[in-house]
Amino acid sequence: MTDPIADMLTRIRNAGRALQPTVEIPHSRLKEGIARILRQEGYIADFTVAGNAVKTLKLRLKYTGKKPVIEGLRRMSKPGRRLYVGVQDIPRVLGGMGIAVLSTSEGIMTGEQARRKHLGGELLCLVW
Repeated sequence: MTDPIADMLTRIRNAGRALQPTVEIPHSRLKEGIARILRQEGYIADFTVAGNAVKTLKLRLKYTGKKPVIEGLRRMSKPGRRLYVGVQDIPRVLGGMGIAVLSTSEGIMTGEQARRKHLGGELLCLVW
């Protein structure tokens, strides 16, 4: 697999469309950071890390009726073309209705948190 973050986003997107209550993803610290952001912003209900030798990340998805809370996910920085943004270039997603997820020198955070701390970084994905 060349892009594990894109795989994570695709699994979340597919599980949401199939109205699955949970989705399992191979674990990494970066994916766990993204899941933590999604939970604190209210896009997923919860996540857990399970397994000893081979860890997996289990996300509980949120729904409003029969519609997933996560309407869209877009991978921005890719292995073939990394996308770095300065603090003034952090995008606002749907006029503030969505979030940008960045990898900064202080860890994984939303675009709004990065703006407040005056940090730029690698723009990982957009969620709305």
